[in-house]
Amino acid sequence: MRQAGRSLPEYREIRAGTGMLEACRTPDLVTEITLQPVRRHHVDAAIFFSDIVVPLAAVGIDVELVAGVGPVVAEPFRTRADLNRLPELTPDAVPYITEAVRQLVAALGDTPLIGFAGAPFTLASYLVEGGPSRHHEHTKALMYGDPQLWHDLCARLAQISGAFLQVQVEAGASAVQLFDSWVGALPLSTYQAQVQEHSAVALAMVREQVPTIHFGVGTAELLRAMGDAGADVVGVDYRLSLTEATRRLGPRYAVQGNLDPALLFAPWEVVEREVRRIVTEGRTAPGHIFNLGHGVLPSTDPDVLTRVVELVRSLDT
Repeated sequence: MRQAGRSLPEYREIRAGTGMLEACRTPDLVTEITLQPVRRHHVDAAIFFSDIVVPLAAVGIDVELVAGVGPVVAEPFRTRADLNRLPELTPDAVPYITEAVRQLVAALGDTPLIGFAGAPFTLASYLVEGGPSRHHEHTKALMYGDPQLWHDLCARLAQISGAFLQVQVEAGASAVQLFDSWVGALPLSTYQAQVQEHSAVALAMVREQVPTIHFGVGTAELLRAMGDAGADVVGVDYRLSLTEATRRLGPRYAVQGNLDPALLFAPWEVVEREVRRIVTEGRTAPGHIFNLGHGVLPSTDPDVLTRVVELVRSLDT
């Protein structure tokens, strides 16, 4: 999962004194941070170190990543006039991304690099709310109260997300992941009517070139629709078994997931039991990428992660 390295002491050391956005714009730092968990854990692929608001900042949005809070937008989007602040993303706006991906592809050799971007709904929620939100009240008020403005906003964000993925693919990324952190706040009918088409646009910009992964949090009721947006692999968080996820998705999609990150703090026998269960369940799907069901918690013992990787490899027969 994204930022797997944030539990590593070497990550905290290299990030000391450097803000998140600055780190994401510094190719040498991006390269080193992306490589750290690959070196430490010997995983099968690297996930590009970035943040979902990097492309928003690149097109001129005044956004700050506040420690302990998350993205904070200085002027939230609430009216049609706000669309004027959201131009298209072009490759020349993110030259540091191109450089970082090229450096990583060279350093990784045969290990594939997975590109990363935030999905239109989650980007829109930050822009409309002005920061993280538990209830998404402003987002939903706009979505239901002015659906045309909502669609126009998400159309612009779909171009930004898709172009950000495209930059990474053209620089050498082997696959991409579209990350929709907050879309689980929606019922299926609303997702299909107000969100799905925009995620589909973002994914379509790269899906003929590389495999695509689509992940959301709390999205058990949305899995099939998220796959239908154009993904090859659907991420499953830890709230739903892979057996049930595969039943809901049908035979078309591979799955990614889904060990609960908090279980990494349990005794090893518990972790091992859960890993074995997830690997067994994953065998019923057309394909399975073993992973956590959400991001690595920063206080996780890195040695446990290494043991999990070793265990999964021993079960991969």
